[in-house]
Amino acid sequence: MKKLSHFLISIFLFSLQISFGQINSDEYRVLKTIPIEGNGGWDYLTVDKPTQRLFISHGTCVDVVDLKTEKVIGQIPNTPGVHGIAIVSALNKGFITAGRIDSVIVFDLKTLKVVDKIITGRNPDAILYDAYSNRIFTFNGRGNSITAIDAKTNSVVGTLSVSGKPEAAVSNGKGIIFCNIEDKSTVVRFDALTLKIEAEWPLEPGLEPTGLDLDIKNDRLFSACSDSKQLVVMDANTGKIITILPIGAECDGIIYIPGDHNVISSNGEGTLTVVHQNGPDDYKVAQTLATRQRARTITYDETTQRIYLPSALITTDNGKRSVVPGSFKILVVSRYTL
Repeated sequence: MKKLSHFLISIFLFSLQISFGQINSDEYRVLKTIPIEGNGGWDYLTVDKPTQRLFISHGTCVDVVDLKTEKVIGQIPNTPGVHGIAIVSALNKGFITAGRIDSVIVFDLKTLKVVDKIITGRNPDAILYDAYSNRIFTFNGRGNSITAIDAKTNSVVGTLSVSGKPEAAVSNGKGIIFCNIEDKSTVVRFDALTLKIEAEWPLEPGLEPTGLDLDIKNDRLFSACSDSKQLVVMDANTGKIITILPIGAECDGIIYIPGDHNVISSNGEGTLTVVHQNGPDDYKVAQTLATRQRARTITYDETTQRIYLPSALITTDNGKRSVVPGSFKILVVSRYTL
């Protein structure tokens, strides 16, 4: 009986170890994929946290996925040249950049119906909502400019010219916006209310910065430099480069997860690079996770602690690229499996 009891206890403890390993791990993994119909291209995606819906730029529309059922529940059509989506839950609004018509399309979060269209600079790409100023900012790729929009009235309140092609941006929540300038390999820091540029800092040797995120607590900027395949960590107050680390090729997005102290780049080559933050000035590459080729943009849901990455298979015929029908999917990645 004693031997049997010891055996049962051992089995129980072993099962607990397995269960714990399923719940939490130091490493991220691909949990599943969410298939979405349609053969168009894609760009940014974002999560509406209160409703647990995922908004994905796809072709000339925005697909809306219920993350609880992992099913498409709606679509916002007629968004030509769609790039980014910003959600303002307090105003029941969403804002979409439509690059081909130099506009932002405004929609009702509950009904998904379009309620307004706002003219911006040329080819708006990335988009950002800054709660401090209650403004939407569009980063206009061919216009070399940034358009500021009052989120409540949908009116343009100003335009800021920049030195080159603006890419991803991030707010510090205190009235300061940072933006990567892709073709100049710099970061611009500007005031969200006055629209005055306070500084422009070089990222060299980092080249062609795309994704950008911020550790607000420690004032550390993370620029994903696609051409040089590097993550540049910068002091957000002084522009001093803290460190540079290698990432995968063809990166177009990056996130910082404060709870995990991880910076994660999504690389179009088909990997995620996970950089662990030991301290404000101490970083190391902790993991390279195989994902899917062309999974280059990324978003994170704090509620479920899951990462979402869109991708599809591409074929080329006589120089023309097209999406393989039925191949568009959203990859779901996390350290937590339950």
